[in-house]
Amino acid sequence: MTRDDLKRPWSHARGLCGCTGHHIQVWEQARLGATQEAGAADLATPPAKKVVTRFAPSPTGFLHIGGARTALFNWLYARHTGGDFLLRIEDTDRARSTQPAIDAILDSMSWLGLDWDGETVYQFARATRHAEVANELLAAGNAYKCYATPEELTALRESQKAAKQPMRYDGRWRDRAPEDAPEGAPFVVRIKAPKDGATTIDDKVQGPVTVQNAELDDFVLLRSDGTPTYMLAVVVDDHDMGVTHVIRGDDHLNNAFRQLAVIRGMGWEEPVYAHIPLIHGTDGAKLSKRHGAVGVDSYRDELGILPEALGNYLLRLGWGHGDDEVISRDQAIEWFDLPGVGKSPSRFDLKKLENLNGQYIREADDARLADLVAGKLDPAPSQAQHDLLVRAMPSLKPRAANLNELAAATAFLFAVRPLPIDPAAADLITGSAPAILATAHSALDALDGWDTEKLEDAVRHVAEQSGVKLGQVAQPLRVALTGKKTSPGIFDVLVLLGREESLARIADHMNA
Repeated sequence: MTRDDLKRPWSHARGLCGCTGHHIQVWEQARLGATQEAGAADLATPPAKKVVTRFAPSPTGFLHIGGARTALFNWLYARHTGGDFLLRIEDTDRARSTQPAIDAILDSMSWLGLDWDGETVYQFARATRHAEVANELLAAGNAYKCYATPEELTALRESQKAAKQPMRYDGRWRDRAPEDAPEGAPFVVRIKAPKDGATTIDDKVQGPVTVQNAELDDFVLLRSDGTPTYMLAVVVDDHDMGVTHVIRGDDHLNNAFRQLAVIRGMGWEEPVYAHIPLIHGTDGAKLSKRHGAVGVDSYRDELGILPEALGNYLLRLGWGHGDDEVISRDQAIEWFDLPGVGKSPSRFDLKKLENLNGQYIREADDARLADLVAGKLDPAPSQAQHDLLVRAMPSLKPRAANLNELAAATAFLFAVRPLPIDPAAADLITGSAPAILATAHSALDALDGWDTEKLEDAVRHVAEQSGVKLGQVAQPLRVALTGKKTSPGIFDVLVLLGREESLARIADHMNA
């Protein structure tokens, strides 16, 4: 089977069961192979069903950090099991769904390396199919027309609120005879939810969860204008896309019990559910804008985080593999499984993310880092300056926790003389410093080479000659060369700037 086979869109050649043509093809290949090798008797045990997961964001804004983790867990589980990871854009909220938001979501997922199989599915385009299922439920007696007016429903809610009762539809049209329907009156289509007994979901993260069916209401499937609701659309799409595992935030756990009424009403196979805890801020509250950046694009564009660092950090938010903290993507695919997901919310800590990001920066390819830093510089560096960035990365990246710090650390490379001096560093080039710089200038100018070993020997000799410690020579040099108190190693700085520029910068402060 080729990779092209794996990427065949789910929307092609759907069979009567709602499976994709590709899934039918796989089943048929397995069946024929079993017949040839083991005989017809072995067909009594069908092959294990291929895992299919999905990520289904609403395009009303950026990709939230919590959504990114949900997408990551779905992607990893699919890749771990050799299954498919599908993408569905739930754009039924036409007033708030926008193309820029869709583009931002797709861009963020691509940046994180979360490639999906097949074509992107757009929920709004499938409204006819959703209505078709609602009408099938209606015809089968598993749904009904409700003619309750908005005024009646408002009065019902107010009455329940006053009585401190749960606010839910009371089923007043559930068992009414068709002839009771007001002629020509608008209606909605509601599911007939089970009323007796209880429903248990064996959730792969939360464990067995039971809800009394009396707590479920007959929710709306089709609005009075014939448009489908989210609760119907998501179930139909999951079924038609062949989704076997629904992995999503635990704020959707209650929805699962309601959605099962549609699944069972249609006689469809139930998916495996795994509801993962939400991400909280450091204060324990649900992660929101007041905790800082919550969009994936902000971590990339504003905070300078590498995609592999963010992916690694999100993986460790609620999932673990022993004491491992730095986990490669290949290791994540090999190790990830649903039993490793915890039941409790995780706390997002930006400092821990930046610490991890710093580790990834130190291991990153120098040319790649130079490209990323160049994109943050204004004006854009010339080719010669870009080449200098590449050479500078081994000296610069050990000190940086993010790309912004790395970009700021390159400023001295392209600064125009005379360098602006950081006020915090100004005292380091006063007093005896100009005389020391003059001595250093003479020693460095006399060198017949310009490598770190010769430079270090020369500076140490200046310290001995001046009767001071090495730091009392290195610090004024650092300020003269970079304008700051901190920088990469002073001998690396001298090599990166080169002989001519280094001597010129030192000379600017010899007679201060």
